[in-house]
Amino acid sequence: MSHEYIIKPNRSWFKIDWREIWAYRDLLTLLVRRDFVSKYKQTVLGPIWFIFQPLVMTVVFTIVFNKVAKLSTDNLPPVLFYMSGLLAWNYFNQSFNTISSTFRSNANVFGKVYFPRLVVPLGFLLSGLIAAALQLGAFLIIFAYFKLFTETSDTFAISVLIVFFPLLVIQTACLSLGVGLWFTSLTAKYRDLVHALQFVTQVWMYATPIIYPTTAIAEQYRWLLALNPMTSVVESTRLIFLGQGTLTPAILISSVVLTFLILISGVLIFNRVQRTFIDTV
Repeated sequence: MSHEYIIKPNRSWFKIDWREIWAYRDLLTLLVRRDFVSKYKQTVLGPIWFIFQPLVMTVVFTIVFNKVAKLSTDNLPPVLFYMSGLLAWNYFNQSFNTISSTFRSNANVFGKVYFPRLVVPLGFLLSGLIAAALQLGAFLIIFAYFKLFTETSDTFAISVLIVFFPLLVIQTACLSLGVGLWFTSLTAKYRDLVHALQFVTQVWMYATPIIYPTTAIAEQYRWLLALNPMTSVVESTRLIFLGQGTLTPAILISSVVLTFLILISGVLIFNRVQRTFIDTV
């Protein structure tokens, strides 16, 4: 019995065959494993780098911004304040940066064999969850230490809102996927935008309340924070794990709406560019 599979070019921005992506789930699993293993296969510390990096950044932030610059942490232990912010940011940042290189780093593979191109950025997204889980584990260990062995234990506590944490992870994944797809689509044609990637992530990080609380911003300017979808993600993370966070309905709603718009537009532009990018990369 013979089987015939016909591959036709996709000529519509809006036609996305999700069933085909599901059919390639085995490839997705292999890509997730490849991405995770390849990063730390021949390193000294291996996956411990996932934990070591945020710990070092937390120490630096504590010394520079809390001890030297005297920035407020809303009476929360500085280590937990900064680490909770980095917990949300690191997953977004890592996924955003890897997805942004989808076309450039996989051009040789895309030019030789067919499979749904969206599988690759989805693989980057899922592999980032492994690193995020390791960082969350490290955060919870440090949280337990401060809760059990320090005098600041009464200033923070895990909120009942923790049941919504999976939704927060999904939003962060959707946002990083959408922004990453926009960047990889644009850099497929405009290569000089690659140099702007690091600048964009640095500016975005300082525009997000990671090293300072939202309460440090004057009220008349807080509406600007609502334009940054990561504001809601970071503040929600602190509210969930520390019981403190400035989260208004306006910031939450605008964050969800902007995330949805960025994701949909990112998938559509990626779907459009994937048809012809091999001629320009």
